[in-house]
Amino acid sequence: MFALMSAYTLLLAPLGGLDIFAWRVIWTTPGALLLLGLRGRWPELRALAARVTTQPRIALALAASATLLGAQLWVFLWAPLHGRMLEVSLGYFLLPLAMVLVGRFYYRERIDGLQWLAVACASVGVAHELWTTHAFAWPTVLVVSGYPPYFVLRRRIRLDSLTIFAVEMVLLLPVALVEAVAGHSFPVLEGRALLAFVLLPGLGVLSTLALAAYLKASRLLPMALFGILGYVEPVLLVLVSVTLLGERLSASQLATYVPIWFAVALTAWHGARLVRLAR
Repeated sequence: MFALMSAYTLLLAPLGGLDIFAWRVIWTTPGALLLLGLRGRWPELRALAARVTTQPRIALALAASATLLGAQLWVFLWAPLHGRMLEVSLGYFLLPLAMVLVGRFYYRERIDGLQWLAVACASVGVAHELWTTHAFAWPTVLVVSGYPPYFVLRRRIRLDSLTIFAVEMVLLLPVALVEAVAGHSFPVLEGRALLAFVLLPGLGVLSTLALAAYLKASRLLPMALFGILGYVEPVLLVLVSVTLLGERLSASQLATYVPIWFAVALTAWHGARLVRLAR
C-alpha cells in the first residue's frame, strides 16, 4: 500500500508536495478516528487523554512523535513529484539496519545468524553507496534518522498503536489546515470534482489502512525482526520508481541495491523458517 501511494501522488496534480501532505492528514484524521471507533478503542483514547493531563512528559512524547511522523509523511509525498523517490527508497533500505541495531543494543534482543547475514549483505550495499557518493542525499538521511526515535517513543508511551496514531493525526491536523489555506490549494480544487471528492479522500483511506497496519506491526513484532522485514517495502518502491515514476537506476546504483536485494532474499528465507517453527 505504501508503494502504491507513491505512484498515487501523480494522480493529484497540480497539487504540490506540501499540499498533498496537508490533504493526506485532513482526510486521514477522520479515517483514523472512525477506525478507532470501529475497533472499540475510545476507552484507550480517554485513558491517554487522562495520562496527558497528569504526565507532561507523555504530552511531550506525543508532540515529538507527531512531528517525526509528519516529516516522514511529507517527504514520502514530496519525493515522487520531484524525481527523488529512489533516494527515499534508499533511506528505507537503510532503516532496517538502524532498527536492527536499536533492537540489539537498546532493547537487547537476540538476532540469529540469518538476520546477521542479511545485515551484512545490506551493509555491503551501504558501504558502496558511501564510497561512490561520499554522502547520502538529505531525503535518505531524513528517513533513516527519523523513524528509529519515532518507534522508540511510541513504545515508551505503552498504549495501543492505533490510538497513538489517531492522536498524532489530530495533532497534525491544525498544521495541515493552515497549509491547505496558506498554500492556496482550495482555488486549485475549484472545478476539479474528481480530485477534490474522490482522489483526495481515496488518499486518506489508503493512508489510514497502510499506516495502521505498519504501526501495529511495529508494536507486535520484535524490533530486530520488524526492521529486517522492512526491506520488502523499499524493493517495491524501487519498482514503482522505475516502472511508473520514470526514474532510472544507474550501474553504480545497482552495485548499491543488489547486495541489499540479497538481504531481502535472506529475509524471506528467515521468515519461512519462522512460519515452519510456529507450525
